[in-house]
Amino acid sequence: MTPLNQGIGMTSQRTRERLIQRLRDEGVRDTRVLDSMRNTPRHMFVDEALASRAYEDTALPIGNGQTISQPYIVARMTEALIAEGPLENILEVGTGSGYQTAVLAPLVRRVYTVERIKVLLDQARRRFQALKIRNIVTKHTDGGMGLPEYAPFDGIIVTAAPEGIPLALVEQLRPGGRMVLPIGLRDQQALVRVHRTDDGYEHEMLERVSFVPLLGGVI
Repeated sequence: MTPLNQGIGMTSQRTRERLIQRLRDEGVRDTRVLDSMRNTPRHMFVDEALASRAYEDTALPIGNGQTISQPYIVARMTEALIAEGPLENILEVGTGSGYQTAVLAPLVRRVYTVERIKVLLDQARRRFQALKIRNIVTKHTDGGMGLPEYAPFDGIIVTAAPEGIPLALVEQLRPGGRMVLPIGLRDQQALVRVHRTDDGYEHEMLERVSFVPLLGGVI
């Protein structure tokens, strides 16, 4: 696993620490998640014109109708994914800017991440290379179908919202594995954690959220 220990650049350590304190105030408790977000230079995952806003707790546009998620949501989803024990291999559906991927990378052995918009994936790949993160496998493909060739996964995280729980992704979890994703229509979405069982799955709602829709071949 590769720690992110790059310089702050134009953004001060004090600004980043304020974000971490805000996440604590909002209920994020896992020190592994907080440390990873402290060490991940979010300003490198947004356009230069928005870099001064990188450590605000808000979503920001990244082009192509997509956004980099609000830091609280990144922290909440990561915490929910790893809360029940360490994970080896995880699948991320929706690379986007690559920020969520980079936060996950120090916490697991390997992250497989898929993105359907090639220009975004190419940008994310360059960021991973610049940060020397070497445990990420990227693929340009329809995320709704996952990566069955690399399954089963210990965990799956989905960064766009299907209308319901995609069975094609559930089937790529190992028994005992879990998936964290938003589901529902844009104005009625919930963050859900799915647990794969021997004969199906169980799920629990965590909180209300708002994500872009997951497009493509979702089953």
